[in-house]
Amino acid sequence: MQDKNQQIYFIIFMGTLLAFLLIGFVLAMIFFYQRKQQKQKQELIRLKEEYEQEVLRSQLEIQDSTMKTIAQELHDNIGQGLSVIKLWMAMAPIPAGHEAFEGIQNSKELLHKVIRDMADLTKSLHTDRIAEVGLSEAIHFDLASIRRMGLLEIEFDLQGDEFHFPDQKSIFIFRMYQEMMNNILKHSQATHVRVSLHYSGNNIFVMQIKDNGIGFNLQQKSNSVSGSSGLGLKSMRNRAKMIGAALDIESEPAKGTQIQVTVPLN
Repeated sequence: MQDKNQQIYFIIFMGTLLAFLLIGFVLAMIFFYQRKQQKQKQELIRLKEEYEQEVLRSQLEIQDSTMKTIAQELHDNIGQGLSVIKLWMAMAPIPAGHEAFEGIQNSKELLHKVIRDMADLTKSLHTDRIAEVGLSEAIHFDLASIRRMGLLEIEFDLQGDEFHFPDQKSIFIFRMYQEMMNNILKHSQATHVRVSLHYSGNNIFVMQIKDNGIGFNLQQKSNSVSGSSGLGLKSMRNRAKMIGAALDIESEPAKGTQIQVTVPLN
């Protein structure tokens, strides 16, 4: 009888042990399956990010190439044509007492301004100039052009010794600056803009642009896909992501806007 009880206990023990082993095996299989799924998910995310980065890089390269082509066409065709017209008007034999003299003089002045503005626009579009003169000088030159138009009161602050980024990174930062200024001119109704460039000793570059305009709801603007300013914010974020920069935007209705771009040299 005792042997029979021992056999029963042994069978129960073995059954329990096998049950625990089976449960452990099932749990282990579930665990490894979930880990495999997680790895596959992470790999898919990585591949998707790489694909999106490559598409974005191609889009931005096409944009910059298009801007460069437009700048060249403006300089070679339209700019030269305007210069010929200016030369012809200067040589026109119209005496000072002629009734058309004053109109011709006004046209000359207007034409001179158009040629100068065209040259400024060409320089701002041409990416080679950004690489040649440096980021700070390119921004300073562009701000001088905006100041001459009399649309904004501009304050420019440069701190630290400038270090040179790789050409592509400098171009991306400059295009982000252009996007910010374009949004200010088109949407902000600002009267004053402060542009700060800070080159720190630990190879960190900070660009901050602050205006006293009407501001906006950041969340609403970020979710907008139809508005040009919403697309502008998306473009800036994409460019920042491409160069490993941090983009910080602060804005509230009636309180102006401040945008800061922090870029490590490496």
